[in-house]
Amino acid sequence: MRLTIIGCAGSFPGPESACSSYLLEADGFRLLIDFGTGALSALQRFSGLYTIDAILLSHLHADHVFDACSYVVARRYAPTGPLPRIPVYAPPGAPERLATAYGGPEEGPLDDVYSFYALQPGSFPIGPFQVTVDRVNHPVETYGVRVEHRGRVLAYSADTAACESLLRLAQGADVFLCEASYLDGEDNPPDLHLTGREAGEHAAKAGVGKLLLTHLVTAWGSEVSTVESASAVFAGPVEVVRPGCRYEI
Repeated sequence: MRLTIIGCAGSFPGPESACSSYLLEADGFRLLIDFGTGALSALQRFSGLYTIDAILLSHLHADHVFDACSYVVARRYAPTGPLPRIPVYAPPGAPERLATAYGGPEEGPLDDVYSFYALQPGSFPIGPFQVTVDRVNHPVETYGVRVEHRGRVLAYSADTAACESLLRLAQGADVFLCEASYLDGEDNPPDLHLTGREAGEHAAKAGVGKLLLTHLVTAWGSEVSTVESASAVFAGPVEVVRPGCRYEI
């Protein structure tokens, strides 16, 4: 599997990154995990505009889905004519959420562009990948993701505070792509996001091979502090991801 970081900014686009979006490739199949604000622009540096085979949306906050609305225009009005519908795996309510964000009721549904499949805890195939999702600890219905291919495993936290389901999803993963939005030592709101230390603790308990930190809010965070906090409790390699970084898993 190859993982490409399309966007990794937390909560809103940063000066150097779009919001969350990650491209996973294997056997010629391209799965886009999350499609946050600004991601469509960056995606075109690493993929053809029409070569995405499937999309998985972890939850319906704008910083994880908003460019799925922009993508409607690219596919609906493609100069080559109508394109096949692309499968979108997302929490229930995604068709209405995206249609409302795109143009409201008068524009109608987006079912000429997307085929929606409602997520629920469990395992299922997407192309060559075996995907497992489970609810994690966030104010809206949110799914952490485990992707397996030929014995290799990527785990993705989505947005979450500490929870047991995240440990299960990350268990033994070769690469753990984990959010670390909050700084340790601050009076952070509960049940919303992880700190660097909490991300490291989950990585250590799950026995992962490598911890990739994402969804840092650069406007009020600190990469150095976040990495130090994670490394204090996780002995393996720790890295803050950046747009364009690629990882062979």
